[in-house]
Amino acid sequence: MTLIADRPGPGEARPYRFPQVVRRSVAGGQVVAAHLPGQNLAVALLLLDAGAGREPVGKDGLGGVLAKALEEGTTQRDATSYALAIEALGTELVTGLDWDTFQASVQVPVDRLGAAVELLAEAVRTPRLDPDDVRRVRDDEATALRMDWANPGPRADAALRADLFGAGNRWGRPMYGDPDSVAGLDVEDVTVFHSEWFIRPGTLVVAGDLDRLDLDALAAAAFAGTGGPAVDRGATIEVPVRAERRIILVDRPGSVQSTLRLGHPAPHRAHPDHVPMALAGTVLGGAFTSRLNHLIREVRGYTYGIRGDFASSRRFGRFAVSSGVQTAVTAPALVEAVGEIARTQAGGVTEDELAVARSWRAGQLSVELQSPRAIAGALSTLVVHDLPDDYHARLREALLAADVAQVSAAAATHLHPQSLTLVVEGDAALIRDELVATGLGELTDDPAG
Repeated sequence: MTLIADRPGPGEARPYRFPQVVRRSVAGGQVVAAHLPGQNLAVALLLLDAGAGREPVGKDGLGGVLAKALEEGTTQRDATSYALAIEALGTELVTGLDWDTFQASVQVPVDRLGAAVELLAEAVRTPRLDPDDVRRVRDDEATALRMDWANPGPRADAALRADLFGAGNRWGRPMYGDPDSVAGLDVEDVTVFHSEWFIRPGTLVVAGDLDRLDLDALAAAAFAGTGGPAVDRGATIEVPVRAERRIILVDRPGSVQSTLRLGHPAPHRAHPDHVPMALAGTVLGGAFTSRLNHLIREVRGYTYGIRGDFASSRRFGRFAVSSGVQTAVTAPALVEAVGEIARTQAGGVTEDELAVARSWRAGQLSVELQSPRAIAGALSTLVVHDLPDDYHARLREALLAADVAQVSAAAATHLHPQSLTLVVEGDAALIRDELVATGLGELTDDPAG
């Protein structure tokens, strides 16, 4: 008996309305808030222009160590007292870091948000930063990175980023640093970075029932004791796209699989082509039903999964594909992946494919942007990338209105199959000759060793 199953067609994207956005300047900082009537939970998120891109040369991973060190107590309370105080409110301090910003947030019932913001500010503005604690955090982070880098993937990711953006640039090295860079940090590095970037007011993002919240009081607590001039956010970085493909081989002796990372530079987040680019990426590799996953997983059986998409920060972006395949099929998998990217760039997308991508991406909004924390994250996107307040309100319509011509044009413009860097992490003794034989590009060994 043969079982034939057709994929179900795309459903209709659910209606979605983004809440009203409120902005104001208070106490030297900015407040950006969303009104969630009747919502009993509220989120406050402090955004500081202190992302990994601000780290000094040679101090990769500094922001990540500082984020962890904030958990070690403040000048007013030791780590235990601080933990007890914030747990008494039924919350925790959540910190995060990307290329553009440092974020710290709390989520509590509406009537507790004022007290929670005071504790958030206490941790961010006046951390204890005891030298012994900082050194312990640093050593723990370096050990965690060593364990992570012992696995396939991080070395390939680092090789791709270095080749695309230049290892001499901070954005050409791993966001959280590497084991050696983190291990080399000292206490003064952490304290100086904090004094330079964490005492500036920043932006307080609030998502909750604004009828029951005093934004001025929240801002006064978040920005107390801060100061300093506005910082230069920096212009977008125009990363040149090379004329020819190249293969970088990262040797992993004895590996039974090869880790693939393919990529090239792409536009920054606020680029006007962001929506059609996102949809083109979804059709090509951003969903389980994508072209790459269908070909490499379902038709060829080379992998359990392959993904490709556009990702971007405030100043730069990249297109990248990632997968893992058995050593024996490394070369053919690479050839097939490059071929599918080239076909998408040359031929664009079909209406059927785009209908699925539009429905999925637009439908996600009604699922993903339900909680106060998700709304706060969306507000942060507006702040970091200088997007208009009605961006999310219009995003669903923009996704659904994108047509084949627009998305195909974005694929033709922003996919560069002839300029890909192809990083392969695997057993060089077994795959080197086959990679050379593909003719996909000149092969070099990873300069990082």
